[in-house]
Amino acid sequence: MKSYLRFFLPLLVFVGIALFLFRGLAIDPRKVPSPLVGKPAPSFALPELRDPTRTVSNADLLGQVSLLNVWATWCVSCRAEHKELMRLAREDGLQIVGLNYKDQRDDALQWLRQYGDPYRMNAFDQDGRVGIDWGVYGTPETFVVDRKGIIRYKQIGPISREEWEATLRPLVQQLKVES
Repeated sequence: MKSYLRFFLPLLVFVGIALFLFRGLAIDPRKVPSPLVGKPAPSFALPELRDPTRTVSNADLLGQVSLLNVWATWCVSCRAEHKELMRLAREDGLQIVGLNYKDQRDDALQWLRQYGDPYRMNAFDQDGRVGIDWGVYGTPETFVVDRKGIIRYKQIGPISREEWEATLRPLVQQLKVES
């Protein structure tokens, strides 16, 4: 009996771990819930990317519905998303606040000159500490913040036209109507 146990116990443990890991493959990383949704935006104060003498803070998110978009020049998906952000800033007049994450200031400024600047303001988070407070684990990530500074949604990955129309636009319109 002990020889069977010696053989089957490791096999059962292996099968259990394999099933657990296999189940994880079915999880859509874009649907990972954020513990910040429904809570006030984390407090922050960072230098503005273009003008380091100016500060961007969570107070800049109050009074209007905003998108806080976490981006970086080294992020390939950010480049794919950028055209959609430019369209949103131009056509929808939405306040988009950038959080330039773990980047170099000169690289970020050059990138915005080259591809356009959809951001009303851009916080420069060179060491990534504010990104950690916001629960960022990759770029791009976008947060929908209501007029009162409450995070209402977290988008993981690039915003596409389809994602905007299906999920984000209805939410933003609803939040704009709410008082």
